[in-house]
Order: sequence, then C-alpha cells, then structure tokens
Amino acid sequence: MSEFPPNFVFGVATSAYQIEGAVEEDGRGPSIWDVFSHTPGKTARGDTGDVACDHYHRYLDDVQLMKDLGVQSYRFSISWPRIQPEGVGRVNEAGLDFYDRLIDALLEAGIEPMATLYHWDLPQTLQDRGGWTNRDTAKAFADYADVVFARLGGRVPRYITVNEPWCSAVLGHAFGTHAPGLQDFGATVAAAHHLLLGHGLAVEAFRGRNLASQIGITNILTDVLPASSRVEDEEAAARMDVFLNRWFLDPVFQASYPEEIRALGVDGVVQTGDLERISAPLDFVGVNYYQRQYVAANREDPLLRAALLPPRGERTASGWGVEPDGLVRVLQRVTSDYTKLPIYVTESGAAFADVLEEGVIHDDKRTTYLERHLQAVLAASVAGTDVRGYYVWSLLDNFEWAEGYDKRFGLVYVDYDTQVRIPKDSALWFAGVVGSRTFDRED
Repeated sequence: MSEFPPNFVFGVATSAYQIEGAVEEDGRGPSIWDVFSHTPGKTARGDTGDVACDHYHRYLDDVQLMKDLGVQSYRFSISWPRIQPEGVGRVNEAGLDFYDRLIDALLEAGIEPMATLYHWDLPQTLQDRGGWTNRDTAKAFADYADVVFARLGGRVPRYITVNEPWCSAVLGHAFGTHAPGLQDFGATVAAAHHLLLGHGLAVEAFRGRNLASQIGITNILTDVLPASSRVEDEEAAARMDVFLNRWFLDPVFQASYPEEIRALGVDGVVQTGDLERISAPLDFVGVNYYQRQYVAANREDPLLRAALLPPRGERTASGWGVEPDGLVRVLQRVTSDYTKLPIYVTESGAAFADVLEEGVIHDDKRTTYLERHLQAVLAASVAGTDVRGYYVWSLLDNFEWAEGYDKRFGLVYVDYDTQVRIPKDSALWFAGVVGSRTFDRED
C-alpha cells in the first residue's frame, strides 16, 4: 500500500467558460469563446458555453458536491470579461462579487481555492484590437490581475497566471481550432510572447501587493519520444520537444528562447527587459499532463520536418494515449532541467464513453486511469520530485471547447437538459482515496 504525504493536496479543476454559463448576466461582456462558439462550424454541433453547467447559479450545490467527496482544493478560473467587460478600465463589481461568494463558500466548506487568472476567455473588445498579438494586451492582463489581487487577496492561497499558453497561442493562432480561430504563424509567435509577458507582468503586480499567497504558471507538457532509434527520428523528436515544451519552459525558467524559436522570428517582438519579467521568481509550477507524443522525421513538414504518430496502446474517447509513465518523466524533467520549485499537477484526466444506467455511471476505465496517474505521481515523488498535489480534470462534465459537449471528462455526470449532477463511480473512488490517502483498489 502506498500512502500520500500529509501535505499532499487532492483537488479538482474547472474553468469559467466551460461551466459557468450566464454569459450575459450581471454585466459580463463577451469573450473570444462566445464569438468563436457562435461561429458556424467551429464547435461540435454548434455547441456553446451559453449555459454550460449553469455553475454561476448552482455554485453552492457544486461546492457541496466537492465537500461530500472530501475534495481538499478547487481549482477554478476567473472570467476576465466578468471583471472587466471591455478588457480594460471599468471594473464590474458584480463579477467580483460572484467570486467573493464562491470563495466564501469554499472556505466555509474547508476547501482551499486555487484561482487561475486566464483560462482562454479573452474579452472580445481586446481581440478587436489584436488580442494577444497586441503587446498592450499583456499590460491589460496585468491590470486585470491586479484588480483581482486587490479584491480577493490572501483568501486565495495560490494563484495561477495563465493556463496552458501553448494552447492559447498555437491552437488559437496557428491551427485555428480554438478561439480566436486564426491561422497565422507570425501571429502565433507574437501571441505566445505576449502571453508570457502578461504572465510576468501579473507576477510583478502580485509581488507589489505583498500578499500571503503564492503564484505560479501552468503549462501543458508532454513526454516526446522518437518513433525509433534512427538519428532522423531522434532529431525530429528534439525539434518537436522545442515546439511542444521548451517554447514555454525556457523563457520562464531560463530567461531565453530556444534557438529554434528565435529562428521563427520571436526576436522581433521581444523588447528590453521582457525576458527578465517573464522569468521572475515563482512559488510553484503547475503541470497539466494528458498524453505522450511519438515523433518521426517528415521531410514534407516545412516547419519542424517532423510528424506526430498515433498513440500506442489504450486510448481515451478523445483518441489520446494512456501512458502514465510519461507523467513521471515530465515531472522529473521539470525538476532536473528547470526548477526545484514545488509542482502541482493542475490537470490530469480522461474522457470516456460514460453511460447513465439506472441512475449510476460505472466508469471503471476512468478510475483505473486516475489510479495509474496517481501511482505515477508517487513514483516521481520517490524519485526526488517535489509534487504537492493532483487536480482531476474535471469536477464536472462540461463544455470541452471545440468538442462541445461530446466529450465527458467529469467525476460528476451532468445532464445538460436538467442540470442534474450524478457522481460517477470514479468520484466515489476518488473520495475514498482522499479519505484514506491511499489508492489501492481493494480499499
């Protein structure tokens, strides 16, 4: 039997646009995801986050759900357009009031808040001015963050500046599969830098408040392996690793961009002092991990001369491979190559084809997935990585971006027609893990 240390935090995670709904209530302005999801052909079946899980109205029920499951920490995101509908200037007090009420309810339930400042819902008014391709957006983000710090202060023990800047930059500006839906690599490079600059400026604002809290950033990381021992595949994997991982790790922890990223033109948007701000000291690191990537050489690819291959073995409903040993390698790599800071696995989870039968959901695959990934966390810890917590993605089935409501990641099943919540078998298992601080299935 393996036991988690007393200070290890078991949490669950969500994000604002994916669960809150109430997109036009109490002064909230439109975000890029409101516009993107309402554009025909951008999401599965034209699904939007207009209602989502109606968490804005049902947050007390959701806090009670977490309390019933014994969850120790709740990672949620703050909706920038709820706080500043125009992205700058006027502050919407009703938006801040909502997060005040949510935090009050969490603290009363004995659940520790972890707040993400940016989980992809940029105010559309800022997008109209260039969004993250415009350097001014980084400053606007820091100003918004400071408004949040001033109001919520030390009641939030840990803040995350930006969630998965790779996804915002690359999926949103190069591939066009996420908001704002661009396909422009020059815009991608600029957006990536300004997202990181916004992070650095927000850390600066946080330090200026002298709060009794901590601050970090969350990156989505993957274990990149060559498809074979051929030199060409190994070199291709190294280039892919730069693209998927080092692009957003090196600036934060080494105050520099990889040479391969500099070759893409990032020097054209970097100004004096930017990298010093981006690499300002942090208190912890957030790691999101979902899958490993296998890479082969591909001379026809003009950017990386590399190709991602299909996963090996078991897959989730999203088509992602299930290889928890990749999480061990990712955590060890962050510690060995970048920083000895405490690490929180801020997202880990899987979509499976959940079936509601007579009021219950038997999702044994998800339970096995979570057990294996928790074992991976313990293995990394034994190997010397300072892992302080694990947050399941997600508390609730929710709006999964371009996938709409097709993919269910939740520990809790949501009937979107009635908004009834039903804890799945995996939720009950997770509650047992939290209570016993072990993951042996027979427990």
